[in-house]
Amino acid sequence: MIEVVAGVIKDGERIFATQRGYGDFKDGWEFPGGKMEPGETPERALVRELQEELAVEVIVGEKICTVEYDYPKFHLTMHCFFCTLAGGCKPTLLEHEAAKWLSRSELNSVHWLPADVEVVKHLSYRFGD
Repeated sequence: MIEVVAGVIKDGERIFATQRGYGDFKDGWEFPGGKMEPGETPERALVRELQEELAVEVIVGEKICTVEYDYPKFHLTMHCFFCTLAGGCKPTLLEHEAAKWLSRSELNSVHWLPADVEVVKHLSYRFGD
């Protein structure tokens, strides 16, 4: 079992998506984040992970959902939160190969990783799409 956090970074009506640059799921699209460390709250883990992956400071907002997903080699528990960028900072890709800002109508224009598809469904329900 792997427990991770993911940030749905919003800028107005746009959502930030990243493309994996490594591993079994290379080239798949995801919401940025990563593994929680022992004793870390999901919110604290998200602040740390987004700083490490994107060199940004974020304000963690409302929890969107927790996704439970069985990948072939592991079970994933992913806690997802809305985030906003602090102080006008802009993401710098330190681990991902690409990124884009997606409007609501563009959310399904990328090939999301399976667990992230569940998050997109939650976002669609919230947006009323």
